[in-house]
Amino acid sequence: MEYKDYYKIMGVSRDASQDEIKRAYRRLARKYHPDVSKEPDAEERFKEVGEAYEVLSDPEKRAAYDSLGSDWKAGQEFRPPPDWEEHFHFGGTGPAGARTFSDFFESLFGQAGFGTGRGRSFTFSTRGEDYQTTITLTLEEAYHGTTKTLTVTIPEVDPSGRIVQRTRTLNVRIPPGVTDGRRIRLPAQGGAGVPGGERGDLYAIVRLAPHPFFRPEGRDIHLDLPVLPWEAALGATVPVPTLGGTVEVKIPKGSQAGRKLRLRGRGLPGSPPGDQIVTLQVVAPAAETPEIESLYRRLAEAVRTNPRAHLGVGAATAKEPS
Repeated sequence: MEYKDYYKIMGVSRDASQDEIKRAYRRLARKYHPDVSKEPDAEERFKEVGEAYEVLSDPEKRAAYDSLGSDWKAGQEFRPPPDWEEHFHFGGTGPAGARTFSDFFESLFGQAGFGTGRGRSFTFSTRGEDYQTTITLTLEEAYHGTTKTLTVTIPEVDPSGRIVQRTRTLNVRIPPGVTDGRRIRLPAQGGAGVPGGERGDLYAIVRLAPHPFFRPEGRDIHLDLPVLPWEAALGATVPVPTLGGTVEVKIPKGSQAGRKLRLRGRGLPGSPPGDQIVTLQVVAPAAETPEIESLYRRLAEAVRTNPRAHLGVGAATAKEPS
């Protein structure tokens, strides 16, 4: 027999609420009712919608159907799992045969979903759904570790069988050294099991907020460091910020713009810890005074290097001040 995707038939997602399912059923029942619909396959579609609603509107049948998994596609060849009858028993005294259901439905839930009056029992239990949410951290919080308060809303089945939205507030401990995209597992904080099964888990996905000057790449931290021309040319020891505090870094003599310096172990903590990669950016002060302008002219006369020689062009032409 062919597998039926009841969620696709109803046009709802697998996590749709009972209200969403009810609204979808009313809309589709009006659209395909044989007495009013002009669709050529209205009667068949009307039966399909009714069958889908029979399952998805009943928390027990829906939980049993969901236990088959979400990998099945409509129209695929299907057989119930071998131990299905051992775990699922739908009974009652409803009007068997009063409605017509597909072979797929009856293979799962019995004749018209009512059984033969053996007395209603339901021995199925399954683990609750896993859910995920996003938690945003500053780089400083990721470096030192912190505790964040997280508010999540998760669908659950209440004692009357309705699916309701429950809001919970959780305190989440963030260990030092978490990276962007890290999944933090919160055991048993997901959806409730049905009925009485263990709860699913909640996963908090870490997102690192942009920083004014640090750029994380995994556990490594990148920083563009401005240096003055004479610091790069002559060498110097300059202060450099890191997530763990300011450190003194030696700029090698004759450094050029774009040179990278690696500060071992100065990235995010871990095993091993990340590094901090410092990229030198040479910054020339503006010639704001006659004295600074004079120094630049003396330097231009003393240094005859052509930095554009590899481009096939000549040196600059001297220009008198206007």
